[in-house]
Amino acid sequence: MPSNTAALHGVTVLDFSHVMAGPFATYYLAALGARVIKIENPARGDSLRGKPKSFQAFNHGKEVLAVDLSTEQGRAQAWDLFASSDVMVDNMRPGVMERFGFGQKQVRALKPSLIHCSISAYGHEGPWSQRPAYDHVVQAASGMAMMSGLPGDEPIKVGFPVIDCATGMLAALAIIAAIRRRDLTGEGESIDASMLGAAFQLMYPMTVMAMDSGEVPSRKGNVGFTGSPGALTLPCKDGWIALGANTPQQLAGLARVLNIESVVLPLLAGQDRGFVGGNHAAQLREVLATALREHDGLDLEQRLNAANVPAAKVRDLGQATQESLSNGSLEGWPVGGELPMQLPGLGFRAETLFGGHSQPSGAKVD
Repeated sequence: MPSNTAALHGVTVLDFSHVMAGPFATYYLAALGARVIKIENPARGDSLRGKPKSFQAFNHGKEVLAVDLSTEQGRAQAWDLFASSDVMVDNMRPGVMERFGFGQKQVRALKPSLIHCSISAYGHEGPWSQRPAYDHVVQAASGMAMMSGLPGDEPIKVGFPVIDCATGMLAALAIIAAIRRRDLTGEGESIDASMLGAAFQLMYPMTVMAMDSGEVPSRKGNVGFTGSPGALTLPCKDGWIALGANTPQQLAGLARVLNIESVVLPLLAGQDRGFVGGNHAAQLREVLATALREHDGLDLEQRLNAANVPAAKVRDLGQATQESLSNGSLEGWPVGGELPMQLPGLGFRAETLFGGHSQPSGAKVD
């Protein structure tokens, strides 16, 4: 096989998913070289088409066909496509695809080598399996909405469809693992990927804590995971800045940059490298908050990072993407056609995974 072969070259995916989680999973597969055939209901289409650029972002590189599974002709067309498919993905509510003869057990009985991934809100097991859901509903059901903010605050939804996107990435990971195993053994796989499962993975350390002891992790607001008095987000002269001074060494470096060593260093005396709080945490936070108000955020960000103290001025998404594109830390994948735009890739760079190029060319989405 030549070196310019994409990672999933030769893999054909039959995609019965819509909106976000499923299409995001198959977008990863398409970007890695798979042929993805997206099936849409001709009467409704994908509801994300109401936002054309969003639809293109999730479905770039796929072939899109309108197939009506409620008709004999449509089912025959789908079976023809199924015959040459290696992977099948759907994110319908459990039971929907079974009514048309395309349920997981039905199709895998016909083709044991098939990799079938079913994506749903709560998975195929248990009393919640038939429940519909959206991202913010699963944030509530999983406990995620009670992780942000401070004790006593109302539930706070993460401000973007974090679970939808994470579910898509986890489903793509599971499918790629199953492809690798099929290549080794010839056996297919049945994958049950759920939004609830993805939510618990996103909260992994807190999920482990709650499962192990039943303890509910406290809400910490903008304080970092460690709880260090130097790992928090505070106002500066021209906005807000997030600090990541977790260790005594980092806190000492922060103090040097802020020119408050004479106050901070005595409070750190006797602390070891694992220091995350101590008896002077409240006093340290107060000292830092006062000092930060005298500094410009971007200047302080640069000086702290140069001193090996993680820090970032708080940006909005527009500022963050434009700055990252200009400094090269974010690579834009250009998409042409009627709706030219840039995509943020897959979140990683690679030399040859995309067929010998830094990014895939992809097919036009109709």
